[in-house]
Amino acid sequence: MIEPTSEAVRHLRELLKTSHASEAAGLRLGVEKGGCAGWQYVMKVDTPTEEDQVLERDGVRFFVSPESAPHLRGLRLDYVDSLNDSGFKVDNPNAVRSCGCGTSFETGPASP
Repeated sequence: MIEPTSEAVRHLRELLKTSHASEAAGLRLGVEKGGCAGWQYVMKVDTPTEEDQVLERDGVRFFVSPESAPHLRGLRLDYVDSLNDSGFKVDNPNAVRSCGCGTSFETGPASP
């Protein structure tokens, strides 16, 4: 499963509050084919499906579909807010190569 940092949890809590999301809402993390390295990350406020893996941390929830789970296993999700950059940042141990902008990646032969 994924490992969100305390900053990621704090920011998601604020995001859910300001977007007036439902009680069931959380952050969906996933992957889809695309980007310059083969796979790209997808994140959106959503509600869970029956098949999702659900992680709850300090009152907020993260959802991962069965199709995305192998690509995200062990992923560390952080939130950074600096002068040059702000947003959710991903550290994915399954990525053998990432694109320059950090939004897409390639997995090795052991990953699906």
